[in-house]
Formats: sequence, C-alpha cells, structure tokens
Amino acid sequence: MAYTIRKANYFYVTVQDQPGEAYELLAQLSGLGINLLAFTAIPIGPSSTQFAIFPDDDLNLRSVAGKAGLKLDGPYPAFLVQGDDELGALSEVHHKFYLAKVNIYASSGVSDGRGSYGYVIYVRPADFEKAAEAMGVA
Repeated sequence: MAYTIRKANYFYVTVQDQPGEAYELLAQLSGLGINLLAFTAIPIGPSSTQFAIFPDDDLNLRSVAGKAGLKLDGPYPAFLVQGDDELGALSEVHHKFYLAKVNIYASSGVSDGRGSYGYVIYVRPADFEKAAEAMGVA
C-alpha cells in the first residue's frame, strides 16, 4: 500500500460557537495567501469552538497572523498521511505506531472518493520524536 507521511505543524484558534466563524477564518486565511493542508473544528465547552489549522507553510502563517490580528496557539507537531485508499490502508500506519509503542491519542481522516485519502495523526508531544523515527520521518 502506497502512502507518504510527513510532519505537519498545526495551530489552534478558539472562537465563539456561532454561524459563520469557520467561514470568516477560512476566508481571512485565504485572503492572506495561506494554503492549508488540513482543517478541523472541535467544540470545546458549551459556547466555544477550537479550529486546528494545518498550514503548508507555518512560518508564513505566523508572519501574517500577527499583522492580521489572529491569535494563534501553537505550533504543535502532528503527522499527515496521504495515500492510496485501499482496504486496510490505515492498519499499516497504525501497526508502525504499535510496534514503536506510541499511543495515537487522536486522528481524523477522509477518503477523497477517487482512490486517495488523507489522515491526520496526533501523538503526545513527549512521544513525537520517537514516533517520527518509527515512521521514518525523523
């Protein structure tokens, strides 16, 4: 099964949970020339949402964020896996983490419907370098 895995930094932005917040942030990032590798939204508490932003150039994001008044929390390391969508594709990736005795504490993935997938993997910061070495991305 063919796949690539790489380190990807992400940042959090926390907003009030109301209609249009994701649109406004994504439109602002696009207007600033920020290309994203991944984006997730997670509710935190009864009235807030936390966006995880995975830029393809985190130095550029940090540079323009301050000028645009964006308050970023991060960067934090994660892994981005992209590959051929085949039966059992993710089990091979998880097997490498298992052999390295690294716990994946969160993940999110999606198939593109055309034979490929993308998958974001979060490990604890204390385990990140060990995981990177096990995955061959040290």
